[in-house]
Amino acid sequence: MDRTPGDVPVFLAGVTPKKRQTDAEQLIALMSTVTGEAPQLWGTVIGFGQYHYKYKSGREGDAPAAGFSPRKAATTIYLPDGVGPYSSQLQQLGPHTTGVGCVYIKDLQTIDLGLLEAIITESYRAMTSGTNALRARDGAPRG
Repeated sequence: MDRTPGDVPVFLAGVTPKKRQTDAEQLIALMSTVTGEAPQLWGTVIGFGQYHYKYKSGREGDAPAAGFSPRKAATTIYLPDGVGPYSSQLQQLGPHTTGVGCVYIKDLQTIDLGLLEAIITESYRAMTSGTNALRARDGAPRG
């Protein structure tokens, strides 16, 4: 994944519905605090920091270490180390659905933002601690 030129506020101005813009502004503040990084566009993902990955297949590259995308149906929060390590925390988060490495939230006001911040913080630390060799689907609960 590559960073793309573009201004985050200009990107946000085109996001619909308005609820996604409001939630995105709140997530930008949260992720900026957690990561100490400024938001940057990676396509339609608003990313913070970056990590390098290198898989056994030889494929390698860089991706945001924390990020989200304000999509029309729901805000997608990316957990590059997978949702598995956070399964017990996610049970207490509030209304959401998950994919392999994504948490989909329709309304930030209905979830525990402190818990979301803790999940993002842990994921960011995991992703910035060195080169990552696991795909999100390979993530497992941490013991």
